[in-house]
Amino acid sequence: MIKNFAHRGFSGKYPENTMLAFKKAIEFGADGIELDVQLTKDEEIVIIHDETIDRTTNGKGLVSDYTYEELCKFDASFIYHGQMGFNKIPTLREYLELVKDKNIVTNIELKTGILEYIGIEEKVWELIQEYKIEKKVIISSFNHYSILRMKELAPDLKYGLLSESWLINAGKYAHDLGIQCYHPIHYNLTPEIINEIKKYGIEINTYTVNKESDIRYLIEKGIDIIIGNFPDLTGELIKEYK
Repeated sequence: MIKNFAHRGFSGKYPENTMLAFKKAIEFGADGIELDVQLTKDEEIVIIHDETIDRTTNGKGLVSDYTYEELCKFDASFIYHGQMGFNKIPTLREYLELVKDKNIVTNIELKTGILEYIGIEEKVWELIQEYKIEKKVIISSFNHYSILRMKELAPDLKYGLLSESWLINAGKYAHDLGIQCYHPIHYNLTPEIINEIKKYGIEINTYTVNKESDIRYLIEKGIDIIIGNFPDLTGELIKEYK
């Protein structure tokens, strides 16, 4: 059955990658939540998409140049001009406290594509074990070396290879690496590509799907997980097809 994952939480209507957006995603019935993790200067795992805080907060500079205490001073919802109150950059631990007892699957994207954050895989794995969510997590990254590093640490977790390129024989590629899922950008999913991936038994989890026509197309093609900014819309359309 196709699943509805909230991209950076309910980011279409609430500040992305904040506890508010995660709580709203759960409230609107998302099956899962996709989020991004990076490391601070003092090696705290924080949830933020960009390597810098410039776009999503009222601060500037690299996440890795700040301690977590320093990052907490910045408002991750400032672009909403005070409409959402103050929302800080959350830690992965805070998020896991929220979902540990809920029927929510978490797609943790390791943001190791630009800054490798050496050791982040071990830190994420430690928290997954601490909160006992091994069966409720997917680890993804654009850095496929990072995925393989974490797979060595935790071979039984579910993994996804992120891609925004027209990768040839993506299904074979994932299969040969022993990875269960392929996470392509949605507009690359032509019928031919879908068929090639499915031929190898690889799960297709695609992002960032926000238009009704695209959601309908992907439902009809039997995609496994739709990751979008509007889990309310995706959820309603999935119900329609049941």
